[in-house]
Amino acid sequence: MSDMLGTVISGSLQEGLLVRFASHVRLADISTGTFMCIRTQNSTFVCVVADLSLATSSPEIAQRPPVSASSLLARTLSGYDVYATALLKPLVCLNLQSIPMPVKTLPDHFSPVYYASAEDIAHIFGSEQDTQKTYFSIGTPLDMNVPVCIDLAKLSERSNGIFGKTGTGKTFITRLVLAGLIKHEQAVNIIFDMHSEYGLQARTEQGGGSFVKGLRTLFGAKVAIFSLDPISTRRRGAQPDVELKLTYQSISVEDILSLAHELNLHSTALEAAYLIHARYKRDWLAVLLAQDDIKTFATSIGAHPESVAALYRKLKRIERLPFFVPAQEPYSTQDHTVIDHMMEYISRGISIIIEFGNYTSTFAYLLIANIITRRIHAEYVERTELFLGTGLESDRPRQLMITIEEAHKFLNPAAARQTIFGTIAREMRKYYVSLLIVDQRPSGIDPEVLSQIGTKIIAQLNDERDIAAVLMGMPNSVHLRTILATLETKQQALVAGHAIAMPIVIKTRPYDTQFYSDIAPDIIPTTRQAIDQLY
Repeated sequence: MSDMLGTVISGSLQEGLLVRFASHVRLADISTGTFMCIRTQNSTFVCVVADLSLATSSPEIAQRPPVSASSLLARTLSGYDVYATALLKPLVCLNLQSIPMPVKTLPDHFSPVYYASAEDIAHIFGSEQDTQKTYFSIGTPLDMNVPVCIDLAKLSERSNGIFGKTGTGKTFITRLVLAGLIKHEQAVNIIFDMHSEYGLQARTEQGGGSFVKGLRTLFGAKVAIFSLDPISTRRRGAQPDVELKLTYQSISVEDILSLAHELNLHSTALEAAYLIHARYKRDWLAVLLAQDDIKTFATSIGAHPESVAALYRKLKRIERLPFFVPAQEPYSTQDHTVIDHMMEYISRGISIIIEFGNYTSTFAYLLIANIITRRIHAEYVERTELFLGTGLESDRPRQLMITIEEAHKFLNPAAARQTIFGTIAREMRKYYVSLLIVDQRPSGIDPEVLSQIGTKIIAQLNDERDIAAVLMGMPNSVHLRTILATLETKQQALVAGHAIAMPIVIKTRPYDTQFYSDIAPDIIPTTRQAIDQLY
């Protein structure tokens, strides 16, 4: 056991425990977020340092301080009349069998305090060597070299979020999580890859000329690439499994509704879209874009000409997207083929990366993500209802996780109540579909959606509104805010929620050659020379 750091002198369940450090403890060696244990006869309270402070036994010392920290007076006062304290927040209690339990009581006065040991961390967060669980190491505590694991089975049960300002490594964290889900087959994934960072290779966090491997490179046939820009995919050295094309008929009014802010569409223009759809059903967009006389067309459907004209001008952008094919008989063949292909891959447990190549506009990303997710969700609803009717395990749909970036544009308060992504976030896995949302502005996401997020991985955030939003509804949010404020820009994150035993700040697991070997040893060469040859 390590040396005792100090003793408990006061505290409460709500406010935390005040610990007085022993005279030999250097406060400079301790930081907020550090794990400590308070050991009693029957249990061990695992705590996190929420705050640090300096104290004196008499106000006169502060009025007449020693002239130097090395003076005889300073040394005489140190540890007795002047001392350091820490506010510890108990997060979990280990009983005599080292089973984690909720904290419902407090240790006695003068209970000893120690640094948390590697065994304590392993008891709390589990181990990848536990064959009875689906634990996956996501990093280590800041001051310890001990794996911190998330439970992938619990992670896949709910929608989850990865947050952080631009440049904090959200994509690398997302790639880690997705790799764990694919490795342990806990969920099939559809990843809307806006910047082609998940499939083949991407630049390292340090930039420059070095690259890291994508999920297709790591897992081979376990991952398929559906490309909206096959030329770009081939240029980067791969053949797409499917060249993705859709017809105008695949676009519903609801898909346009989610783009209202992006397109600056007035509500009257959306009302006009519903009027066109009421008359022409699935052909509504093809009919609109084919018009030469907007005024006459508007009169024929009972809409205001200026509203129809505005809708026409905004949606003309779709004609410039080459992966949309104008409606031709048979109208729905292409759409059904794409969705059928996706469902076939999903049924076989193959994850799908949808690459956008050079079509990286927010408009294209929002539109494609809405269309495909809406159709896939409808298929899942149908298959879930079949399973509930038959009760056959063979009819149970595979758990599906859909990864979207720029999530606040899909899930803002206006869109979340009307689009498919808000529906999925609220369903809590009712139809075996969940979300993995990646975003730098959580304050833009509907609070109701944020409240449904099961596990949150939070990198550095500076905006107070974003910090308040991402911590909303989380226990001990005041203490977590203090910890969140200390995160560095790279490779640090606060992990909290359903899939992890308790909130913890971690140094994220390196995404490097060792990780390649650990995650996919049968696919990826294990020597650095062999790996480097692939580049």
